[in-house]
Amino acid sequence: MHDIRLAFRSVRATPVVSLVAVLSLALGIGANTAIFSIVNSLLLRALPVKEPQQLALVADDPTRGITSWTNPIWEQIRQRHEIFDGVLAWSTMRFNLAAGGETQFVDGIWASGSMFETLGVPAMLGRTFTDADDARGGGPDGPVAVISDAFWQRHFGGSADAIGRTLTIERVPYTIVGVTPADFFGPDVGRAFDVAIPIGTEPLSRGKESWLDQKWFWWLTVMARVKPGQSVDAATAALRGLQPQIREATLPDGPPQGVAEYLKEKFTLVPAGTGHSPLRRRYERPLLTILVVVGLVLLIACANIANLLLARATARRHEWSVRLALGAPRWRLARQLLTESLMLAGVGAALGVVIAHWGSRLLVRQLSTQTNTVFLDLALDWRVLVFTSGVTMVTALLFGTAPAFRATSVAPAFALRASAGQARHLGDGGPLSLSSGLVVAQVALSLMLVVAAGLFMRTFSSLANLHLGFDRDRVLLVSVNAQRTDVPAADRLPTWERIRQSVIAVPGVASAAVSFLTPVSGGVWNNNIDVSGGVPVPERQRMSNFNAVTPGWFTTFGTPILAGRDISDRDRKGAPLVALVNQAFARKFLNGANPVGHTLTIGRQPNAQPPREIVGLVADAVYRALREPVPPTMYIPVAQFDDSRQPAPASVSINVRSSSGSPALLARSVGAAINGVNRDLALTFRLLSDQVDASLTQERVVAMLSGFFGALALLLAGLGLYGVTSYAVTRRRAEIGIRMALGAAPAAVVRLVLSRVSILVAVGVIAGAGASVWLSTFVSTLLYGLEPRDPVTLIGAAVTLAAVGALAGWLPAYRASRIDPAAVLRDS
Repeated sequence: MHDIRLAFRSVRATPVVSLVAVLSLALGIGANTAIFSIVNSLLLRALPVKEPQQLALVADDPTRGITSWTNPIWEQIRQRHEIFDGVLAWSTMRFNLAAGGETQFVDGIWASGSMFETLGVPAMLGRTFTDADDARGGGPDGPVAVISDAFWQRHFGGSADAIGRTLTIERVPYTIVGVTPADFFGPDVGRAFDVAIPIGTEPLSRGKESWLDQKWFWWLTVMARVKPGQSVDAATAALRGLQPQIREATLPDGPPQGVAEYLKEKFTLVPAGTGHSPLRRRYERPLLTILVVVGLVLLIACANIANLLLARATARRHEWSVRLALGAPRWRLARQLLTESLMLAGVGAALGVVIAHWGSRLLVRQLSTQTNTVFLDLALDWRVLVFTSGVTMVTALLFGTAPAFRATSVAPAFALRASAGQARHLGDGGPLSLSSGLVVAQVALSLMLVVAAGLFMRTFSSLANLHLGFDRDRVLLVSVNAQRTDVPAADRLPTWERIRQSVIAVPGVASAAVSFLTPVSGGVWNNNIDVSGGVPVPERQRMSNFNAVTPGWFTTFGTPILAGRDISDRDRKGAPLVALVNQAFARKFLNGANPVGHTLTIGRQPNAQPPREIVGLVADAVYRALREPVPPTMYIPVAQFDDSRQPAPASVSINVRSSSGSPALLARSVGAAINGVNRDLALTFRLLSDQVDASLTQERVVAMLSGFFGALALLLAGLGLYGVTSYAVTRRRAEIGIRMALGAAPAAVVRLVLSRVSILVAVGVIAGAGASVWLSTFVSTLLYGLEPRDPVTLIGAAVTLAAVGALAGWLPAYRASRIDPAAVLRDS
């Protein structure tokens, strides 16, 4: 207690130093705790279910990481559930609660009747559904739904009479039978469900286009609970023993080669105690990279605080020498200084936890988009507490050891010499050299962070300014869904055309077109093709992406037609089949020659479609994602889509270009025009620019965080240089006064001071540059459009550090040049 009281007095005696130290630590520890909280929630924390360590995902070859399965495969595994302690399946989906018109989406899951029982999740209110509820078309109680606690609170105000009420999902009435506990968010980490409904009720929403019997539609995730005492390897062996039966029973139609590959694919179980998470695969490396970044920022802050405390310890050397002369043990002095450091670190950590609570939630909100709400359980657990406590202790030791060592190394006779006026010249090199070393470390670490920030910010800039091949501005995307309407599958194509004509007539609409896919939506349609007169391409590589579009699509998106003609109204059913292709298609299949006049065939024999004539060549445009090279792509008229082979999709996009102003202003009038054709159609509105921006979420967040922490590192490095230079000027005040008395010009004094700063910055930059070149390869997968060892970024970072160092050194250098030699000599 005595040490704590003394530490409190010492901290209070130097409020400016203490405040700077606490704030630096609060930012550093808070940033580390915030990022680790997200890492913990996404990568480390177990699912809040019964004995999560017994859970395993059913996957194919782990090197491909595919965990999606067809419903026929799921039903075969479910029939053989005795090899496990339990098995479940689910599929994430956004459910529409609106009866028509603009959509009202909630996050939902199709779930097997065994999901809640297998996971060991009871209902907080009512009951969960069972295998009996998972019958096709609904169980004895009809279609039932289980809702989450969050949805229950939002939509029903936490009222107990929610049980038994009807919830319309995809225009099908479901009876709410239960509410799950507040801590259960579902089996997907990074996503919280609102509503769960049985897989068996899927045909009620999709009708004849149900996925339940489709052998080529991979949409379910399957998870098993291994038996007590059973290893995952043993359970995998048991499942593989049944694999031939399961594969034979679910054999899909297709070419012999594809069927043969299907039969050979092996089942594998992957431990899943931390749940299933597509978000984890996407953000694992960026989050770990940012965790390293904030760790380096904390090291810079520690170096800064150590310099501050070294200066304070040097000023108290007379006090330490007196106490040693009076018999105080050296370990007692070191303990008191470490207690001061722990007190500063503790207060900083307490503030840091508050910053982490706010910052981690803000960051998760930044990861969410209009169509994908990210949820992570960021509650404090033992890992976060241990991490924060460990970081606090380590930082206290890092910045507290040097001052403690400096204080305990003073000689007891120092007090006698100091009283005789000899103290100011003794030991000048020691603390100054240590301070200089700390500043060099700050500069080196800061350079590494500025290089990283430069790489990530330039990556984001490259992608944000990428030539897309289409105009992202002034385009409104309207998703139109005819599922659960009176529009039969055979009448969908004419309905889309009537909608297009209706929307074109809306005032303010410059052009409008229908398409099955929109750019940068993440969706892909592709098929095997054959091109007449083309270059030889191996069969497995004769794949092309495609999209079905109406006249006006290329005008709406601003994609130029380079040769031939556009799709027109005469390209309808019964007319000669046509297609347009992009430049990547021409390069791959025709060696870059003009494709107009060639024919292409979609599909493999004997199921290939009739040949189509290529009537136009369009410019390359981004298809699915900004980072991907533009793939070979063909465009066919919507009116010529062969719906005799498969039904036309129930959902398409109406793409609208405004004649002027924001396209969002057209949403109401465009919606009214579509409702005039059919009021039951479900509509979702989104700007194309928002869709492109959403695809850059990862790059934007990484650039934002690295830029912020890079700027913070520059600030800390600048403060460190300023502090050490000011301290050196103060200690050498007499020397500078004598130099000026002997005729040294003020400019020479400035050069003298800046030369020392330049040496520190140069050494730090050289060390930091070497470390940056070595470490940059570890972030290469996060970059785009530049090399990890990009010289422009490295030189730019070095120049920035040099400018910060020059500014930090010039202020005390200028003050030194204004010293009055007479006053200095008089004081001496």
